[in-house]
Order: sequence, then structure tokens, then C-alpha cells
Amino acid sequence: MTHGMRTDTHSPHFDGDGDWRDTATRYALVPLRLFLGVTFLYAGLDKLTDSAFMKDSGAGSIGDMMRAVRDSSAVPAMVDMALESPVAFGYAIALGELAVGIGVLLGLLTRLAALGGALISLSLWLTVSWASDPYYYGNDLPYLMAWIPLVLAGAPLLSVDAALRARRQRRRERYR
Repeated sequence: MTHGMRTDTHSPHFDGDGDWRDTATRYALVPLRLFLGVTFLYAGLDKLTDSAFMKDSGAGSIGDMMRAVRDSSAVPAMVDMALESPVAFGYAIALGELAVGIGVLLGLLTRLAALGGALISLSLWLTVSWASDPYYYGNDLPYLMAWIPLVLAGAPLLSVDAALRARRQRRRERYR
């Protein structure tokens, strides 16, 4: 018998149903949700409140930005579609970012919101940041990859989705 040396691997403070690793695993997506939700909410608000951005042309405008990236984008046809009405496209992106940010922060229709975030990031990667060299200098591809775990897992904790799921489960159990 050894004296003063612990041989167990778990702290006595975490005995029971699980340990700190189980808790960390359950909450692993919460920081990602917070970061992406706040970032997309901010990006949408920033676009909507930037008077220069929501214009067909001029310094800092959505129109000039789209014209500048058109020839270097992976899918110039996507940029051409946006250039048919740059201001409407700017509003669509901004409102989409707001909806995605709010949905992910609240955990409301999280998988759908995350899919929207992934599609926005994909479209921006294929158009605006495609020419970044090396590719990792452009931020839209990492955002696209960051959305994938939320598309797959949703928001199982601290979310409207989880509350609704628990409520449905309680109803099912009550009627058995």
C-alpha cells in the first residue's frame, strides 16, 4: 500500500454522473455559438448603419466592392447577380447576418441559422475572399468551417431549441 499517493484519476468533487470532461464536452459549442452569433449580429448591424456601404457606388460601397472582386472571384456569375442590384444584395446579406446571429445566440432554429451562416460564409468566400493568397488570409473559409459543428449538432444546451425539446419530451412522458 502506498501512503500519500492517489491512484484514482477523478477528483472527488466530480464523482457521480460525470466529471469535468463530460461537462466541458456538453458545453463545448457554447463559446462557438456566442462568438459566431455576436460576430454575425455585429456584421449585420455594421452594414445597416454604414451609410457608405449601402450604395451602388462610392468609397466603401457594396457596389464598388463587388465590382472590385468580380474578376478574382471563383464564381463571377454570383457577383454579376449581386451587381444587378447591389444595394438589395447588401440588405439581403446584412439582414441574413442579423437573422443568423440572433438565431444562433438564442439557440432558436439553430441548425437552420447555422446553415444560413455557412451559406453566407460560403458565398463570401467564393466571391469576396477567394483571391486571398495564401487562402488562410481570407476569413470567410474559417467561418464556413466554424459553422459546420453547429449545423450538425445544433444547440443542445442553453437554447430555445433545448427548452422546446425538453417541453416536448415532458408532454410525451405525461401521455404515456
